[in-house]
Amino acid sequence: MPKAVLSLGSNLAPAKENIDRAIQALSALGTVKEVAPYIVSKPEGFTEQPDFINTVVILSTPYEPLPLLKKLKALETQLGRTPTFPNGPRVIDLDILFYDDQILFVDDEHFPLFIPHPRLQEREFVLKPLSYILSDYVHPKLGKPVYRLYRELMKKKAQPDCRIL
Repeated sequence: MPKAVLSLGSNLAPAKENIDRAIQALSALGTVKEVAPYIVSKPEGFTEQPDFINTVVILSTPYEPLPLLKKLKALETQLGRTPTFPNGPRVIDLDILFYDDQILFVDDEHFPLFIPHPRLQEREFVLKPLSYILSDYVHPKLGKPVYRLYRELMKKKAQPDCRIL
């Protein structure tokens, strides 16, 4: 069964419970194989909002990438996410980071899909938890393991933006 690596984030109270509920709800889409430690991160873009709680999970799923993305977006709505604005506060955010070793772009009108996620190497809130469960996994497009991507990102930062919850 294919494996999807997903990022989860929430910054509306109760954020940790929102993540817990999302992980539980993912069982309808497959089997959650592993969950990274939860981290707390500062918001990016629009900074006048609460901190985020983030994690990463590995999901074995029978769904192909685009149907999986559509199911994840439906799950976000089911869990209470409502449209706001880019980088705005949210009850839950679910993204596909990797899907096996695929490199994929689907230009769907409602659900454009990039695999691997095109900005994961720029996001400490993704790389930090990812490094706990897939540190040696080699990014299929960049050809570097996760631990190296994380280390390279941290060298560019004056100080970390994330901490373990």
